[in-house]
Amino acid sequence: MPDQPTWTEDDSALYRELAAVAVPDRAEQIAVIAALAPFGGHESFRLVELAAGEGLFAAALLAAFPKASYVGLDGSASMRDRAAERLREFAGRAELHAFDLAGSSWHGFLDGAGVVFSSLSIHHLPAGEKRALFRVVHSRLSPGGALLIADLVEPQHSRAGSLFAAAWDRRVAQASVAHSGDDRLRRRFDEGRWNHYRFADAADRPSPLFHQLRWIEEAGFDIADCFWLQAGHAIFGGYKAPIADSMEDGVSFENALAIAMNFAMIREND
Repeated sequence: MPDQPTWTEDDSALYRELAAVAVPDRAEQIAVIAALAPFGGHESFRLVELAAGEGLFAAALLAAFPKASYVGLDGSASMRDRAAERLREFAGRAELHAFDLAGSSWHGFLDGAGVVFSSLSIHHLPAGEKRALFRVVHSRLSPGGALLIADLVEPQHSRAGSLFAAAWDRRVAQASVAHSGDDRLRRRFDEGRWNHYRFADAADRPSPLFHQLRWIEEAGFDIADCFWLQAGHAIFGGYKAPIADSMEDGVSFENALAIAMNFAMIREND
């Protein structure tokens, strides 16, 4: 069996350089994840992140949920180092570990988790492994827990693929100017052939959104839904149990967005 393409430290370095513009509305995505967590702002529960990256999602969520604890898993040593530095202010509440997403030795970290979430990592798994992962997460989540995923999704029509490609390029061009006042990062994005919908990469295996929602439902989740979609990037997932229509003590999207934007600004000044 041929070796599967792997993520390298060079990929991690390029991602860190481009993420502020390459990930559409990253602060908004973080806020959406926080607002969807099925817990009140002062409840104790455990967050588990698959592919923790630089720790931006983690820092914002730990700030939004001051009694939550966090386990971050990432296969990149440099990403774990960056995340550890960012999470120092949450010492005692956060821990980081190496992992291989396609493996199973890390599954124990999921036991009893309140929220399992991931950004831009699960699309690296083939369809069958995504389905298996959703089953594993469901079996190990706490009874009221949730699986929340922010990731690329594969279009099922060529026109949708063209739309995703054009919309992503437009967002990157706008963000590049807003971030640095010029198009340097947009050009790096183009040179790196980062737009999956224009330049297919063997390491990327996104699945159609509809298929993944069906797999989440088949895994046993009571609710499977898409909550946000932009330029081929979706936030979707499942809840193990129904939640109240109104959670008065939950974290609002507006508050979560303010927290996320603050951490995004700190990252840009690093």
